[in-house]
Amino acid sequence: MTHSCADAIRVGARVTGYGVMKQLVVLSGKGGTGKTTVAAALVHLASQEAPIVIADADVDAANLELVLSPTRLEEHDFLSGQVAVIRAQTCSACGKCAEVCRFDAVFPCNGNYAVDALACEGCAACFYQCPAGAIRMEEQHAGQWYRSQTRFGPLFHARLFAGQENSGKLVTVVRRQAWLWARDTAARLLLIDGPPGIGCPVIAASTGVNVALVVTEPTVSGVHDLQRILSTIAHFGVLALVLINKADLNFKKVQEIESFCASNGIEVVGHVPFDTVVTRAMVHGQPVTTCTGNAVSVELRNAWKRIKGYLE
Repeated sequence: MTHSCADAIRVGARVTGYGVMKQLVVLSGKGGTGKTTVAAALVHLASQEAPIVIADADVDAANLELVLSPTRLEEHDFLSGQVAVIRAQTCSACGKCAEVCRFDAVFPCNGNYAVDALACEGCAACFYQCPAGAIRMEEQHAGQWYRSQTRFGPLFHARLFAGQENSGKLVTVVRRQAWLWARDTAARLLLIDGPPGIGCPVIAASTGVNVALVVTEPTVSGVHDLQRILSTIAHFGVLALVLINKADLNFKKVQEIESFCASNGIEVVGHVPFDTVVTRAMVHGQPVTTCTGNAVSVELRNAWKRIKGYLE
């Protein structure tokens, strides 16, 4: 297990047992299932009933803000890992650093040596082997996290810079800051739009929450990845619910999903049909549930009622 995964588990353990505040994370085993569309709808519905705090934990490709139109209030740097830097004026060009680098991050440059920051893993082997003391290790500016305000409540979100790692640690930072704000403002719900997949960012977003809503679609890859994410959630003892998006596109796969969930004691809380109203809502930067008189909004409202029963 990586350090970021372990840190996420410890943070998840610390944020449980907080009294009336509940935590709901929206996940998907793969991208493109409509996870953020569902998360935005739940943000809209939940905020009508009680104060909430929102966290966008998809730091590699955050897009919840496209629907919530936040006003940014705070901006903070995210430092993670180290990168080697060679002082050209001190370098003796002995080449020892290039010899010991296992990642081919050190290369000749203008008669000396330099480091490719994207290739450097921060192992510090070159730092310890440099006879001239020309190498220093610097903290790496890997991303930023933000506190913003939306019409539905405060939003905590982040951006991991291209080529950077440790997205699990950045998710942990976002979630911690959101939880602290929710605690201090007596919010009733922390709603987390989690990242897709089953990796470390998902672990950081979901450990210690009360309920995980998994959004899936009735396709071959959708069914396969649903089973993987449910296995991941079960490993950490989180209660899982399933919502099937675009449920009217493949009834055979819907039956397969329902059968799998029933055999594992998992409730399917909604069957959302395919409708272009979702696209129209997204184009206008609105949660789909703000559009009334359509089957998608009705099904999402009914799903929210079922989800609330588990949170309460």
